Amino acid sequence: MARHTVYLPSNVDVLVQVTAREDESYSETVARLILAGLGVGEEVTMPSWIGAGEGPEDFSINAEKYLQEMAEEWED
Repeated sequence: MARHTVYLPSNVDVLVQVTAREDESYSETVARLILAGLGVGEEVTMPSWIGAGEGPEDFSINAEKYLQEMAEEWED
């Protein structure tokens, strides 16, 4: 088991303490909340800001060109 020190703002610390289950340690509560926030146990979908690999193969090289063309089409 990894052991790390994290610093939580006071308001987050209060939320951890309030949501702790009976006989659950602080660390167990934090781990449970992190996993719940990540959606573990549910179907995990990629965030919309992660590239899907769609589009032109040279997009990484010519992104500025493609974005300029899109902006010009939008202005028309």
